[in-house]
Order: sequence, then C-alpha cells, then structure tokens
Amino acid sequence: MSRFRPVDRGTGYLLPPSVDEWLPENHLARFIVEVVENLSTTQLERDYAGRGSAAYHPNMLLALLVYGYATGVFSSRKIERATYDSLAFRFIAANQHPDHDTLATFRRRFLNEFSELFVQVLQVACEMQLLKLGTISLDGSKIHANASRHSALSYGHIDKLEPQLRQEVQQLLMQAEQADQSAVPDSMELPEEIARRETRLAALAQARAKIEVRAKERYARELADYQDKLVRREEKARISGKKPGGKPPAPPAVGPTNKDQINLTDEESRIMPTSGGGFEQAYNAQAAVDTNSMLIVAPAVTPACNDREQVKPMLNQLTQLPAALGKIEHLLTDNGFYSAANAAACETHDIEPLMAVGRESHHPGPFERFTEPPALPDNASPAQRMAHKLKSQAGRKLYALRKQTVEPVFGIIKSVMGFRQFSLRGLNKVKGEWTLVCLAWNLKRMASLRLQMGN
Repeated sequence: MSRFRPVDRGTGYLLPPSVDEWLPENHLARFIVEVVENLSTTQLERDYAGRGSAAYHPNMLLALLVYGYATGVFSSRKIERATYDSLAFRFIAANQHPDHDTLATFRRRFLNEFSELFVQVLQVACEMQLLKLGTISLDGSKIHANASRHSALSYGHIDKLEPQLRQEVQQLLMQAEQADQSAVPDSMELPEEIARRETRLAALAQARAKIEVRAKERYARELADYQDKLVRREEKARISGKKPGGKPPAPPAVGPTNKDQINLTDEESRIMPTSGGGFEQAYNAQAAVDTNSMLIVAPAVTPACNDREQVKPMLNQLTQLPAALGKIEHLLTDNGFYSAANAAACETHDIEPLMAVGRESHHPGPFERFTEPPALPDNASPAQRMAHKLKSQAGRKLYALRKQTVEPVFGIIKSVMGFRQFSLRGLNKVKGEWTLVCLAWNLKRMASLRLQMGN
C-alpha cells in the first residue's frame, strides 16, 4: 500500500466544478467581486453594450482590473494570462478569458468613469461603517512616467541643434543639385536624409513653442508666490515693528531658461527630484487619506513637482465629496504644502489646517512636548493661528497622525502592490490610472478592515 496520496490528473469530474468552490470565503477576489457587482454601473453597461456579438460584462472587466492593480498585476497581457493560470483571476472572470486588447481598450475607454466609481466605493465603506471623515492627511509622491528622462530635450539644446540641422539640410540640398554625386555613399538616399532632418526641425519648433508656453505659466505661478512672500514679509514687519532680516525675495525671471525641458515621449510629464536622490521623468501623485481608516478619499495627479500649489485644488475636490461621508475638520500636511495663502484657503472651506511651517527638530528638549505656547493676539492671521496650534500639545498629537497614515499608504502602494510607474501616457490618462490604483488600494484596505471588525 502506497504511503502517499494518489495524484490523478486524468479522471474527469462527474459534475462540472463550481467556481464558487475555488477560493476561501474571505479571499480578496470575492470581496472585490461583491463590491463591484453592487456598484451602480448602468451608464457603463449602456456605453459598453456590444453591437455585434455579446460583449464581456463591464463589471467583470472592472473587477479584473481592480484585482490586478491590488495584487501588482498591471499589464493587460499578464491579466489575460492570469485568467488561465490563477484561480483568483479565473474566479473573477467566471472561467472566461478576455484578451489583453479587450482589457486595455476597456481601461483606456473608461478612465474618466473611474472617478465616479471611486466615490461610490467610499459610500460603500461608509455604509459598512469603515469610513467617517474627520481628519485628513495630504501628501504627494513622485511616480515614474511611461517615458525615459533621456527622451527629454532642453531649450538650450534646441538652440544648438536647430542651426546644425539647418546647415546639414543646406549641405544635402547642394549635394543633390550637383550633377556628379559620386561623393554620396551608395546606401545613402538624399531625399530621405533631407526629409528626416526637416521633420526633426519641425518637431524642434513645436518643442520650443511648448516650452515657451510653459515658461509663461510658470512665471505666473512664481509671480503669485513672490507676491505672497512679500505680503508675509510686510506682515511680519508690521507685527514686530522691525525690518525683517535676511535678503528680500527675488522676483521671478521672465521667459524660458536653457535648462527648461520637454519630453518627446510624454510631453506632459516632467523631470522631478526623487526621494532616493537623482532625477526621473515622473508625475506628482497626490492622495488625501482618512487618518482613522487609511482609505484614500481624494486622488489627484499633477505635472508640477511643487506641492504648495496642490492644496487649493485638493480642497475643492474634498468639499465636493458626498455629505454622508462626514465633515472634514482638519487637514494635515508637511511643510512642502505650507503657505499663508493655503492656510487661509483651508479656513475659507471651514477646515482647520495643520501644515508644518518648517523642518521638525529630531531631538526636542525634554520639556518642549509638555509646554503650551503663549496666547495669540486678537488680530492673528490664519497662518499664525495654525503655527500656534502646532506648538500646542493637542496640535502636536494631532499632527503626529500624518506620518502614520498617508506615508504608509504610499509605501504600501509602491512596495507591496508594486505600482512604481504609470502604464499610460498623458496627464488625463495618468489621472485615470492613478484613480484606478487608489480604488484598488481602498478595496484592499476595506477587505482587511472588514476582517478586523469581524464583519
């Protein structure tokens, strides 16, 4: 008698196996299917209805994409392969196998609809008593674009390259006009070489124009920041009665610089400094995270590496969330988001800001954490009231939630889910993909919270 269990791959099933038996009861794939099937996708179904043969159900395709992003499978080809190789993907697809082109087209076509589905998932979390807005942490992280920084072209390099290409075109034209072309290599086609350089000259002209437009937009932003600094400096002088120390802020320069660049693969991405050092072609992904549940309540993407400009757009996005989710009372950010105008904007939206006004000391004194700041004057500005709150014991305790909420979310998305680079190109498509990533994170987090609560 054999001491091992038999391995029989040849005997068929008496009855067809049920896909419902393939996964454990609390598997993430089951939870994603359950939530997606209860979302309102009527418009999605209407738009995706097949014209010839029956189409795959959009709920199934959406669940495949969400589960793929939640488990680090972002490629449509890999998702297609997983519907054969993975029990979880086979369960979601109900033993069907949509091809990679179907998955990629569905994702690209309905990127804008993901925002509405994202809010619906937040409402589901509220109904499950997993989410109640109160304190929100905001942060940003650089995520690689689907483009190499070596495809970037600087304004200064354009100035050098254009005269060189024009000279080469003239030389080739002169060579073509000569009756004796014996000096031309046999494999060289003069019309093709001329056309190639003229095409590149046209591309350089387009790149130059786009860089100049960006320079105008940057000047407008920097001018507003410069004026904000002047106001803060004058306010400080008025309160103290003394001339502020240090050099006054320098006005911004007009026009592009030689280092201004544009990427020829994804022109809306930018070269940005990364946390590990160096520079990469990237986008600045933003996330507003609820401190209690660690659910992302508002995603955003910007090509600007400066976080200071992202507070007002995020406030508009947060205030448009359904009232049933709760009222936002506090907004926590690091000092990269701080400005006097941003502090005032938060108060305008009836949200108390807690933005670090400078770098935190790593080794505060033994009594610093237990002292309270002196009372504020009656005419204190929003920025002064915020700085005063940050020095209080209650403010320090509340602000400490920032590092243990939003930063771990970015860490898990990048290191556990493995999302470090966008698959799509262009700002609008990247925004849709980031919303899909945040949607996948929320469902992954909700499944974990449900188990913790014993639901």
